[in-house]
Order: sequence, then C-alpha cells, then structure tokens
Amino acid sequence: MDSAVKILNAVKYVGGTILTIGIAIFLYGFFISEYSTATGIGIGTIMGAVFIFMMGVFFVATEEMQQKVAKNVHIIQ
Repeated sequence: MDSAVKILNAVKYVGGTILTIGIAIFLYGFFISEYSTATGIGIGTIMGAVFIFMMGVFFVATEEMQQKVAKNVHIIQ
C-alpha cells in the first residue's frame, strides 16, 4: 500500500507539471504566436500528461489486484 501511494503521488506531480507546461504552450501558441506549431505541441503535451497519469493509475490498480489475488481474496463470487 505504501508503494501505491508513492507511485500515485509521483504520477500526480509529474502529470500536473507536464499538464501545466502543456497548457502554457497551448495558450502561447493560440493567443500570442502567429505560428500554429506551438498550438499543436501544446495539445500533444497535454495529451501526454493525461496518458502518463492514466498509465500510473492503471499500474497502481493492477498492482493492488495482484496483491489481493496473492492473498486469495476472491473478488467475483
């Protein structure tokens, strides 16, 4: 359980930081820059942050399910 909390906290901070950077790049490209390249990079960065967060949560959920199976806790009756 302790490792799951550590992984979730790490994923939360990394995902939040990358999401913030992606939003800043997107807003810069959409409102300030005359080139649309920055807008695309911002959208890609935001999607990457969401993907990193979802993969981290999936990893923690999978790890907890494996621990429950190892303890012979039957989930489906």
